[in-house]
Amino acid sequence: MSRVQNAVIGSVRTVVGWLPERWLPGGSPDPLIGRHGEVGRQLGHLDGPLKVTGAARFAAEVPLEQLCHAALVHSPVARGRIATLDTRAAEAAPGVVLVLTHRTMPRLEPVPLISITNMTAVGNSALPILQDPEIRYNGQVVALVLAETPQQADFAASLIGISYDEAPARTRFDAAKPQARTPASILVERNEEAVGDAEAALRQSAFQVDAIYTTPGHNHAAIEPHAVTAAWTGDRLVLHDATQAIAPTAAALAKLFDIRREDVRVLSPFVGGGFGAKGFWDHHVLAVAAARLVRRPVRLVLSREAVFRMVGGRSPTEQRVALAAEAGGRFTALIHTGYSVMPPYGACPEQYTLGSRALYRAQNVRFGQKHLDLDVVPNTYMRAPGEAVGSFALESAVDELAHQMGMDPIELRLRNDPEVHPLSGIPFSQRALAEAYRQGAEAFGWAARSATPRSRREGEWLLGMGCATGSFPYVRMPAGAVRIRLTRDGRASVACSAQDMGMGTATVQSQHAADRLGLPLAAVSFEMGDSDLPPAPMAGGSGQTVSIVAAVAAAATKLTGELLRLAGNASPLAGLRAGEVRLQEGGLVSLADPARRDSFDAILSRAGREDITVTESAAAPLEMFKYAMQSQSANFCDLRVSAVTGEIRITRLLGVFDVGTILNPRTAASQLRGGMIMGLGMALSEEVLFDERSGRIMNAGLADYHIPAHLDIPEIDVRWTGIPDPRSPLGARGIGEIAITGVAAAIANAVFNATGTRLRDLPLTLDKLLEEEGA
Repeated sequence: MSRVQNAVIGSVRTVVGWLPERWLPGGSPDPLIGRHGEVGRQLGHLDGPLKVTGAARFAAEVPLEQLCHAALVHSPVARGRIATLDTRAAEAAPGVVLVLTHRTMPRLEPVPLISITNMTAVGNSALPILQDPEIRYNGQVVALVLAETPQQADFAASLIGISYDEAPARTRFDAAKPQARTPASILVERNEEAVGDAEAALRQSAFQVDAIYTTPGHNHAAIEPHAVTAAWTGDRLVLHDATQAIAPTAAALAKLFDIRREDVRVLSPFVGGGFGAKGFWDHHVLAVAAARLVRRPVRLVLSREAVFRMVGGRSPTEQRVALAAEAGGRFTALIHTGYSVMPPYGACPEQYTLGSRALYRAQNVRFGQKHLDLDVVPNTYMRAPGEAVGSFALESAVDELAHQMGMDPIELRLRNDPEVHPLSGIPFSQRALAEAYRQGAEAFGWAARSATPRSRREGEWLLGMGCATGSFPYVRMPAGAVRIRLTRDGRASVACSAQDMGMGTATVQSQHAADRLGLPLAAVSFEMGDSDLPPAPMAGGSGQTVSIVAAVAAAATKLTGELLRLAGNASPLAGLRAGEVRLQEGGLVSLADPARRDSFDAILSRAGREDITVTESAAAPLEMFKYAMQSQSANFCDLRVSAVTGEIRITRLLGVFDVGTILNPRTAASQLRGGMIMGLGMALSEEVLFDERSGRIMNAGLADYHIPAHLDIPEIDVRWTGIPDPRSPLGARGIGEIAITGVAAAIANAVFNATGTRLRDLPLTLDKLLEEEGA
């Protein structure tokens, strides 16, 4: 995040902007767009039977001989130094194999931090891992115990005698604001951006809103806790991991432990939820180091408390959003600034202003973020990082302004819907937010909403409706590669080291590969979850699907060329080039004359081959620099609030998504509903309770960190515009994270419509509602 990065990325955008469209990925729309085949068909998860029968094997379930189990000891102080350390009782406890502390841990360098400019790096923290007696946050690991059973390890860990010399710690959000840092960039965007004089325009406008919105920290709380099983054979390491970054994890471990990359194998065929948290953390290094020391396999499963205390979550934020408009509704000023926590040893900013930059046009704008240095576990990306909480602030402010102006909030939004990116001026690749709102308003019955707050009631229940826009960028990760093996009998296996956290990666990519290769679905298999396969990018930014689609398309093009070369002069396709044929119905077919065709069987038989294999990487994602590529959503909420207790009950949620081509309606609907449920949890209940006196997370478990339960979930309707993006592979954009953005704001806006009380602090709990109403 530097000025040099800003200059480099700015130069790339300028150069790419000059290039003719036909030279870029997406310059010509994917030929599969609009074709009817496996893509677009409702298909259940191909691995569903394995999961529901218990046959799917996760990282903590791999059976190995001589397996020993690890338990961790965490620091109860936020800053200081270990004063005394006595491990004798633990070492003498039954079943103990090893006690690992900073005194006995191998000397290791810090893990390279994940970075936009280094996509092979995967570290979430630059802090040393058990290398010295220094304490840097409450929850830091200070010891590991290995034993024959988990119970023995836990007991022995409780016997370690340890005391600390405490030092003053930075744990208070407000106290850190005067020393806040202003980074040069946030991800690939310049941090501070301004057009005109937004403050002056705000003061001079007839209609204006200027408010502070706050959001708490959040934890990912996946069903499967983080777990690894590490085993060494000589200098070769096999790690069974619950990760969403298989290939980068293998590369990081090879570098850290000074072994060849080909001597590290990371296996992660199934992951029980990640949402951004299942990257590379201290437990990876500790388990691998311990296994190397004892020359036995080691299993380390983080307790739920350990997940909260040593794996970062979403940062708390304090955001200022100021909006001003002329009488006709056009925005004259848009200001979005604020604070979030990101220690200098972290790598993952909470980019809450980035979505605002692409969503509305305004005559004068100002954006900027500040980072607070606190002594806490480094935060990491959490599903829809930045945009989830940023949309709450911005979309609440839009609703406030619409109410002040006496204008329908949908109408106000659409009057400021931009035709090009408001800051860069580059064209959108595809944008149909107005269509999403049109569909949503009609399906939801928006016309029945009363513009007057607190005017609809059923007994003690106050009724309200709200809406909000969601926005999330299109991301296609670089460096994705796949291997395709095609056999004479017309069967294909497609392989890459992709990861599946439950979203149906193997299912959707099998559907895509079948269409791309011109084969029936039953003839295609998709292999993944293994770092020995061609590297796939990490699953993040809702970018894995399109990244792999692009790699499969590139490999299919290479395969076409290789098949034509093998076909020879005896082929009916002799003389044609790769761009003049396509893979179809078990062979190659001329585009100009479909009667000219040659089957895979015939081509390989003439060449004396049983199969053919190609490996190829996708082209660089230059389309992201030439076009503004954003997914949008129109979110609607219908709810009731008890006038007696302040209890909020959601009646209905509707999301209409403009996300390009939907590859599998069944898996897509599931992902979109899941995202909206996460947005509901963010709105009403989820909150990391942080004790600023001690730096300790107080609700480190699912008993106290309240995620929505079944009875909290209302009827959820998901729809989509179905308009392909002509600049993306298959016309698709990511769908995993867009569904969260805007949901919390739609709920907050509905609460205002029901009660007349505006809540600007998440979560929207009944005590806050009653306090505001009583004020």
